[in-house]
Amino acid sequence: MKEFLKLIRWPNLLIVILTMVLMRYAVIAPLLGKVKVIPLSGTGEGIPMTLQFPWYYFILLVAATVFITAGGYVINDYFDIRTDLINRGKVIVGTKIPRRMAMMWHNIFNIAGVAAGVFISAKAGYLWMGLLFLLVSGLLYFYSASYKRQFLIGNIIVALLTAMVPFLVIMYEWPFLYRHYAVNATEVPDLSFLFYWIGGFSLFAFLTTLAREIIKDIEDFEGDLTYGRNTMPVVMGIPASKVVVTSLIVITIGLLYGVWALFINDKITLTFLSAFIVLPLLYIIYQIVISKNKKQIHSASNIMKVVMLTGILYSLVVKAIITWSLI
Repeated sequence: MKEFLKLIRWPNLLIVILTMVLMRYAVIAPLLGKVKVIPLSGTGEGIPMTLQFPWYYFILLVAATVFITAGGYVINDYFDIRTDLINRGKVIVGTKIPRRMAMMWHNIFNIAGVAAGVFISAKAGYLWMGLLFLLVSGLLYFYSASYKRQFLIGNIIVALLTAMVPFLVIMYEWPFLYRHYAVNATEVPDLSFLFYWIGGFSLFAFLTTLAREIIKDIEDFEGDLTYGRNTMPVVMGIPASKVVVTSLIVITIGLLYGVWALFINDKITLTFLSAFIVLPLLYIIYQIVISKNKKQIHSASNIMKVVMLTGILYSLVVKAIITWSLI
């Protein structure tokens, strides 16, 4: 069981669950509560809007996402046995867990994830959205089999799929909101601001994930070079890859302060961003610039993962500033 949990990267799966729960209850729900609608049978100032995507469907959406993510981790280790032996000195698939069993679990996770995704898409009234789960399942397979060996393509795929996790929550909430309030309110308000908020979290996830994937490629340079993988450090060299990572981090910091200045502009957010996101990002730049060995690069990768988690936890700050009417 211990090796199986390592194989599916259980801490990462918990982060996926945490992300989706916080997007729903710490961002979308409080924002909806600030919007009032007048029911068809009533008058006055109106009543606050509430979540309409049923909680049991939401649990199924989270499960579908977790299953497909777990399947992606399994197939990644399945194809990475040789390079992992060089880069990490140990593997799970082929030693602790037989290759055939790993493939079996990959199939089980993907079938369960796609089936759940298609079901909730049908319930949302948009069956075509179920194709998204099938597409992601296929992308993760071909990422492990081929794309991750190609220049930048694999990095961008992982970053995009990570950015999709928060976006899935509003994507499935939206149809239920409009379906409910179209028949129960005098007017359905413009809710595009929900996409802007969740889109901000998704953009942060994309940029930080892309930077971390390149950092990991720098760390895995030796194994990738040995087996002819065309990752950025192999193609462009480690110094140039460090410049790209640094540039991505600088862009992220600039966007954080830009969004804060233009749209949020509260002291709590400024303090949180500066102390718990920007300062660690600056330290990562320092670590990347001075790094001379894999240990330092690995440290930068771990800190970036913490920053990504901190970015998700900013949703709790969002809930607070909305509740206290600071924005």
